[in-house]
Amino acid sequence: MIRRPTEMIRDSKCIRNGIGNTDMLQLLNGPDEMYGKGRMFNVMTLAPGNTIGEHTHSGDNEIFYFLSGTGTYNDNGTLTPVGPGDVAICNDGDLHSLSNDGSVPLVFIALILYS
Repeated sequence: MIRRPTEMIRDSKCIRNGIGNTDMLQLLNGPDEMYGKGRMFNVMTLAPGNTIGEHTHSGDNEIFYFLSGTGTYNDNGTLTPVGPGDVAICNDGDLHSLSNDGSVPLVFIALILYS
C-alpha cells in the first residue's frame, strides 16, 4: 500500500496547553493501523514561538525524531537544545515539553507506543 500526502489526515491544534498550534500530518491513522502497539505516528510542525505544553506520559512513551529547525526539549525538568538528527525519548511516567525558539519551523516525527 502507498498512501500519498493528499490522502493523509492533516490537523492543527494546541497540544497540552502549549502556545499556538502544532500542525500534524498522520502517517498512520491511529491505533488500528499500528496493530494496537501505539496511538500516533505523525510528522509534526511547530512554528517559531510555539510550544507543546508540559505533560507526563502514563501507559505509553513518546519519541521525537527532529528533521529540521531548532528548539528546546524539556526532559523531566532538564532543558536541552535539539535540532536535526536528534532523538528525544519520553518514557512511561516521564514528563516533557517542547518549544520552538528558533526562527524557522521545527519539524519532527512523533511516535507514541504503548508500554
